[in-house]
Amino acid sequence: MPTKSSFSRRNFLATTAAFGGVAAAGALTPSRARAANLTVGFIYVGPKDDFGYNQAHAEGAAAVKEMAGVTVVEEENVPETNDVQNTMESMINFDGAGLLFPTSFGYFDPHVLEVAPKYPDVRFQHAAGLWTEGMPVNVGSYFGYIGMGQYLNGIVAGHMSKSKKIGFVAAKPIPQVMLNINSFLLGARAVDPEITCQVIFTGEWSLAVKEAEATNALCDQGCDVITCHVDGPKVVMETAAGRGAYICGYHANQSPLAPEMYLTGAEWNWAGVYPKMVQTMLDGGTIDNFIRGGLADGFVKMSPLGPAVTDAARAQFEATRDEIMKGGFSVIKGPLKDNAGNVIAAEGEAFVESDIALESMDYLVEGVIGSTS
Repeated sequence: MPTKSSFSRRNFLATTAAFGGVAAAGALTPSRARAANLTVGFIYVGPKDDFGYNQAHAEGAAAVKEMAGVTVVEEENVPETNDVQNTMESMINFDGAGLLFPTSFGYFDPHVLEVAPKYPDVRFQHAAGLWTEGMPVNVGSYFGYIGMGQYLNGIVAGHMSKSKKIGFVAAKPIPQVMLNINSFLLGARAVDPEITCQVIFTGEWSLAVKEAEATNALCDQGCDVITCHVDGPKVVMETAAGRGAYICGYHANQSPLAPEMYLTGAEWNWAGVYPKMVQTMLDGGTIDNFIRGGLADGFVKMSPLGPAVTDAARAQFEATRDEIMKGGFSVIKGPLKDNAGNVIAAEGEAFVESDIALESMDYLVEGVIGSTS
């Protein structure tokens, strides 16, 4: 048997199988393992202190830990492979988890969708997945309209850029990432329609070397305000600031990394969201299969404006934020073309932040320099 220090939930199922199915024999069944009213599992694709995506979710888990009648179990650095299936099953069988938050995009299909039918009494809540009718009823997806935050980042970037070139380091060309890129550029173009945004895709959620190379390449091309959508923005933030570029954060507050160069940032507010879902379970209710929210709903928030932000930038930022808080705000609106010349939205056509069509976005708007291929 592995020692406590070497224990990994990912090898739990293999270990118990080798020893004749100890868990199945009853020693580690959910009813005996659960020491509270509800055990909640959080699974992260990277480290919990990454100044980014995983840290934001871990801050939400920390808020859940403060709730009465709840035990929280966590595992970090779990790849988007069958490893996450092993982690989910061991959290259920070893820890007695009745609610799981597998937080990375690639955990959903096929992994959550394969494991959930085996455990109909366990709730699987996945970040960013797109739950649709016909999928397991004990699965739900949740996310936030954080593109609104990138639009606000863009407004400040538009005021602060002198070169009229802003940059974006992106992981993968999935709809949520492309919406953030487009929103950043359109926010900047609300200030100056001549601004362009260069995007570089690294191909991975977390790859420090490529993130540094991409950031340096953007700076070499004259981009003087840079943001990103990668799991851990720390490398992008520090590299850009070190090159003299202003930075806009993402996922969490990165201002401590470069306070003089940090303008603002689009942050998740999972600490305000997770306790509500957990409380629903504690109360015997059922969490909705499809949950979304924006700034007004407390799903996302903005980092405080940094010391370099001008009065004009602050005024437009605050006025636009107030409009977004009213709900029904549209970043994608006509007339608008993609960067290949195709019409995305005709004159008078608009896609509000909650429009489900945005979750299938497969284009970059005019003014974004780069390709998804």
